[in-house]
Amino acid sequence: MQLPVEICVFLLSLVAPGVLYTMNNVIKQPVMVLTLGAAVLYIIPYIMSFLVLHLLALQHWENVDPLFYVFAVFSFTCLVGLTNALEQDGYISGYMGFYLKKGEPHLSAAYAVMMNYWEGVLHFLLFLIIIHRMFRGKSYRSLALFWAGSSIAHQIVFIPGVVIGKYGSSVHPAFWRNTPFLFLPIWGAILLFSRERELPIIPADKIAVAQKRSLLYRPVDLILSLLLLGAMSFSVFRGIVALDCPLDTCFTYIYQYEPYLKDPVVFPRITMLVYLFYALPLLAAFIYGLRNPGCTWMLDWAIFFAGAIAQTQWCHIGGSLHSRTPFTYRVPTDKWLTVMILNGLYVAVPILLAIRCRISPTFFMPTVPEGQTSPEKKDN
Repeated sequence: MQLPVEICVFLLSLVAPGVLYTMNNVIKQPVMVLTLGAAVLYIIPYIMSFLVLHLLALQHWENVDPLFYVFAVFSFTCLVGLTNALEQDGYISGYMGFYLKKGEPHLSAAYAVMMNYWEGVLHFLLFLIIIHRMFRGKSYRSLALFWAGSSIAHQIVFIPGVVIGKYGSSVHPAFWRNTPFLFLPIWGAILLFSRERELPIIPADKIAVAQKRSLLYRPVDLILSLLLLGAMSFSVFRGIVALDCPLDTCFTYIYQYEPYLKDPVVFPRITMLVYLFYALPLLAAFIYGLRNPGCTWMLDWAIFFAGAIAQTQWCHIGGSLHSRTPFTYRVPTDKWLTVMILNGLYVAVPILLAIRCRISPTFFMPTVPEGQTSPEKKDN
C-alpha cells in the first residue's frame, strides 16, 4: 500500500523525541553532542526521507522538487524544537537536560522556547500542507514564502543574539549546527523568488480601470498606507529605544512599557534593530507599491514579510510574558493592554497587507500598454 507523502513525513518526524531521549541519557561528551546532533538533525532525516519516502510514497515520482527534502528534514527538526519547548515548560522531562547543559544552554531562554513552539506547531503543520500540495500538483508558493520569511527572520535574530548576549560565554560546538537553518531558508527563498510567478487571469479592461484610481479613491489601500506609516514610526521609535536613546520618552517606554528590551539575552534588542534596518525599508516600499500600479513584486514580498514579522513578534511578545523571563523584564501589569495593542497592530498590518494582495491583486498586475483596451485594439 502506497502511503501519502505527508503521512510518511509525519511518521518520520515522530522518531525525533525518541532519538533525543537516547542522546540525553547516553552521550556525555560535548564534541559527541555536536557530531551526533548534526547527524540527528540533518543526516539521519535526510537519508530516511530519501530512502523510506521513496520506497513508500515516491516510487512513481521522477522529478521531485529539491525543496521537498528541505521541508522533510525541517519537519523532523520541528519536533526536536517542540520537545525542548515542552520540557522547558515542565510538560515532559528527560529529553533535553544534558544537551542544554553541554550543547545549547541558550535554548532554555524564553525567546528560544517561544521560537520552538512556533517551529513545532506552525512550521510543522505548514510543512505537511506544503508537501501535500506539492505532490498533488497544487500551488504552494505563498505558503513556502511565508515559511522562508519566518525562518530567515528568526535566524538573523537568534544566531547573533546567542553570540553577543548573556549566553555568548557558553557557546559550545553544538551551536554551529544552526548554520544550515540560516542558509537553507535563504536558498529556498532565492529559489522561490526566481521561479515564474503564477498570476491570475484578469481582463485588461479591469486592470486598466483599477490602476487608474488614485489612492484617495481606494479606501482599503489608503488605510493600509496609514497603518504602514504607523508601523514605520513604531519601528524607528523602538529601534532608537534599543540603541539607548537618552530622551525622556525613550527612557519612560523602556522602563514602564517594554523593559524586556533590556533583557541581557539581547534577543529583543536585536529584534528591534532588525525592524529598524530591514523592516523599515520594506514598509516604505510597500507604501510605494500601494500608491503606484503594476508593482507585481508586492504579491510575493508581502507574504514573505508577513511571515517574518509574525514569527519575530510571536517570539518577542511571548518572551516578554513568559515565566522564564525575569520578572523585572516582563511587561508591567498596568501597561499590559497598551503594549499588547501596539505589538498586536504591528504584526497585524503586514498580515492584512498580504491578505489584501492575495484577495485582490488587480492593482499589482503588470500595467496595460496605452491603447490595448481601446475598441480599435479589440477589433484588430
